[in-house]
Amino acid sequence: MNISILSLESIARVDPSPFFILSLIPYLVFLRYAGKTKSIPKISLLGFKLTLLFVFMTIVFAIISLIYFGEELTNVDVLHGLAESFLTISDALVVYGFVLMLQSARKKTEVNNS
Repeated sequence: MNISILSLESIARVDPSPFFILSLIPYLVFLRYAGKTKSIPKISLLGFKLTLLFVFMTIVFAIISLIYFGEELTNVDVLHGLAESFLTISDALVVYGFVLMLQSARKKTEVNNS
């Protein structure tokens, strides 16, 4: 069954590294402008910045898993879990910052309606 000109095997052989690096550019632009705006809470902005730490740590743990275990990161549960914990922390900070902002806005609305 030939769905397209590109076969799944040829797509699987494509090195994703250039796409990964290119995807960092818009995220860095986002961080630059997010840092300039007052509408994103500082705690959330820290969480967005820590996402880059997650990316870096994932690369480090992937290299460690290949060198020491001869496996991809997804097959080494301890290292994969550690890498994902950085994403969990950054996501939690993003959410926490916006929750605090919404609570603050709600309190201001309640005071104004009183």
